[in-house]
Amino acid sequence: MTDQAFTLDDRDYAALADFRAALRAFLAFSEARAVEVGLSPQQHQALLAIRGAPGAEATIGYVAERLILKPHSASELISRLEALDLVARRASETDRRKTTLVLTERAADLLGELSAIHREEIRRLKPLLLELLDRFG
Repeated sequence: MTDQAFTLDDRDYAALADFRAALRAFLAFSEARAVEVGLSPQQHQALLAIRGAPGAEATIGYVAERLILKPHSASELISRLEALDLVARRASETDRRKTTLVLTERAADLLGELSAIHREEIRRLKPLLLELLDRFG
């Protein structure tokens, strides 16, 4: 334990609890929306990681890093997404030795729908999140 841990007061603990509750509420919202469109929360996260990869160069290693998975677990997840016709593997345009991941049209449509819903929820939560963050000084 650090000395700093002992400087926390009731307000600090309340702020941490409230912030964590807000994050959990958003995650529950996100997970429920993914299930509504037929995706597991992890599949949704993988699609978002692939779509949001810098330079459209998502690899299995990148997905593993973003989802905090072991590379073999990420590879299995990508294989399941391929079987669902949501992801395809392609040779990298910049390095032919590397395989990149691309979304299929079906995946792009699902992700677009989910992302629009998530953006609206984040906009709705923004004032609360900013207030909670401000409580940390």
